[in-house]
Amino acid sequence: MIAREMIQAIKEATTNEETDFDARGFATLWTCAPALDATLMNTNPLKEGTAMKMKLQPWRRIAILAILLSTPASVSADAVSDWNAIAVQATITGARPTPTGVIDIAMVQAAIYDAVQAIEKRFEPYYVEIKVASGSPVAAAAKAAHDVLVNRFPAPAQAASLDMIYQQYLFNQGLSETDPGVAVGARAAAGIIALRACDGSFPSPTPLPFNGGTEPGVWRPTPPNNQAMVAPWLGNVTPFTLTRPSQFRAAPPPALTSRQYARDYNEVKAVGALNYSSRDPEQTDIAHFYAGNTVVIWNQALRDIATTHVDNIADSARLFALADLAIADALITSWNDKTYYVFWRPITAIREGENDGNPRTAGDSSWLSLINNPPYPDYTSGAVNFATAATRTLEHFFGTDHMTFSVTTTNTGPTVEDTRTYYRFSDAAQDVVDARVYSGIHFRFADEAARKQGRQVARWTFRNFLRPLDHDDNDGETDNDHDCNR
Repeated sequence: MIAREMIQAIKEATTNEETDFDARGFATLWTCAPALDATLMNTNPLKEGTAMKMKLQPWRRIAILAILLSTPASVSADAVSDWNAIAVQATITGARPTPTGVIDIAMVQAAIYDAVQAIEKRFEPYYVEIKVASGSPVAAAAKAAHDVLVNRFPAPAQAASLDMIYQQYLFNQGLSETDPGVAVGARAAAGIIALRACDGSFPSPTPLPFNGGTEPGVWRPTPPNNQAMVAPWLGNVTPFTLTRPSQFRAAPPPALTSRQYARDYNEVKAVGALNYSSRDPEQTDIAHFYAGNTVVIWNQALRDIATTHVDNIADSARLFALADLAIADALITSWNDKTYYVFWRPITAIREGENDGNPRTAGDSSWLSLINNPPYPDYTSGAVNFATAATRTLEHFFGTDHMTFSVTTTNTGPTVEDTRTYYRFSDAAQDVVDARVYSGIHFRFADEAARKQGRQVARWTFRNFLRPLDHDDNDGETDNDHDCNR
């Protein structure tokens, strides 16, 4: 299928209508901030293919997808997966700092969803209600995704590549710009673009560097790069479904003098160390596995699951929108807490352990973590928030925690395996919790707080958005919500 061909290529290349706009009472638009600092940079974390290793200019990486669209595909859920893959790659080509590309991807999936549901008429709209719509839902999905991506990534070379992919996609589906679905997709995209125009994701003027502080417990840039915080503005972006970024604010981290702090301090100091760690080989593998690009890892998992378990475009559009809206809001929630609590990373805490006032913690001025620390505060964990929002959404969508699925890493480091197979969504989420401790980059309490937030965001999104037109308020609820804080 086209989706799988494109995913593989990404790896190898790197790799009479009426429209109403209804905000439906969720997040209101904040102060308009239209400009993005052109100096934002990111490295490409995707793993090179084993059969062919090639270095391409960034715009060529996305253009190569158009070449792959040479085999017509059936009109199915694959259209949503295809454009999710293109959107994820666009965030890498466009040098979005990880993980801020979640905003772009959520916009794409929201536009696809509103375009598809306008034609299929099975679910409530997210934002754009098109009362009279016809045509191909595949054309609608492609046009909606294309228009959002070109709006978010307007650089001439990348926009031209996206245009080429879009035109080739329509051609190979036996479609053209005259299909009525194209107009539907354009309307959906225009609505989502207008909704997010002043959401704070393009801050202007560029925020001053955020370097935390020097007091015990306060985050500051960490070695070896000692980089200022990446995207400190992300925690103030208008959420997609939440009423405000702090809606699910975590309780404060434990006091430095507490027993809980000492317990988690000593755990990460022992299992998360680069040298002389108590970590076993399996724990090391898990740490390296989930050190990959979180945005890529979980969107690929969504595509794999959708390809196997979803057989129509309406349900696929809903699954991706629910997941990526929840993921984006979970990251916004996490970043809001990071800049609110500004809590230090284990590497700083352990090196300053003699100054924390806790007799149960012993400092080590030369301690190093297994994985280099990402440049933002510890509390709460963005990776755990992200993974939990994704897995909890899947659990709500399918009505069960039990499913056989695989997760593939993008990490080029010393992992024993590229893919891990799970039989429960919650087990994958737990691995991410543990991985951040084994990596030495998070205290366990930061992971557990993030897991709680991810569950809360996923539950809120599923219960309040994109519901079936004949919905029951309990649709999608599972019996194993004992670990979800209601």
